[in-house]
Amino acid sequence: MTRLAVISDTHLPRGRRRLPDRCVELLRGADAILHAGDVSTAGVLAEIRALGPPVHAVHGNVDEPAVVAELPAELELELDGARIAMLHDSGQAAGRMARMRARFPEAGAVVFGHSHIPLHETGPDGVQLFNPGSPTDRRRQPRHTMGLAEVRDGAVRFELVVLD
Repeated sequence: MTRLAVISDTHLPRGRRRLPDRCVELLRGADAILHAGDVSTAGVLAEIRALGPPVHAVHGNVDEPAVVAELPAELELELDGARIAMLHDSGQAAGRMARMRARFPEAGAVVFGHSHIPLHETGPDGVQLFNPGSPTDRRRQPRHTMGLAEVRDGAVRFELVVLD
């Protein structure tokens, strides 16, 4: 089994904002970290990498040029037999499942961010879409959130974690 911590839209540094202690604890305890973009700076990416687990990340629309140069716009990983795709912006909600299925036909799950709106949706063929929300910038959402996932024998099980 592989344990994943899933975050997006950290938008750091910004004022006194920081990753919540519970988020840091879950990131450190994971086997790998998935970050679906809008890290913001190379320094923050380095801080997340320093937590220990390997970091798989894509760049977002507000990341500085150094982050955009280092991270891909999209990524597909194979973890414990499961194929997981990542990108920052999956586009509008209408037609999202069909678009992601066409874009990543081999993936069993697609992780994305951008909207700051947590989402876990499963399509008719079992493909999962997962947006962890944001641990630092909830915007119009009631809570700061992140995700956890367990990957075992080719299957992924996502869980949304409320941080406050």
